[in-house]
Amino acid sequence: MADNQAMRRALFTLLVLVPFAAWPAGDAAEGAKLVAEKKCETCHHNKTMGDAKAIYLRKDRKVASLDKLKAQVARCNTELNLQLFPEDEENIVAHLNQTYYKFSPGK
Repeated sequence: MADNQAMRRALFTLLVLVPFAAWPAGDAAEGAKLVAEKKCETCHHNKTMGDAKAIYLRKDRKVASLDKLKAQVARCNTELNLQLFPEDEENIVAHLNQTYYKFSPGK
């Protein structure tokens, strides 16, 4: 009986909890404020020499999964010394995913 319960718990964790761990836990509205406050789009405008949002929408974008989006936000934070807290990064990821990328858990 104990083995059966342990198997059920493990199965529940794998099927229910693990997929949600990859989902952005942040607040998209707060992320939008941070993107504006940290002037992310100004930097992107300078990189694209035009529409700042084009960096998210281009066909050859490097961000092809939720994990890569998280890594890219962390990279911008580190390289540009934005001094974002981990929850700020999660908020930005949630905003960008909701607005542009539309990744589902596990993708």
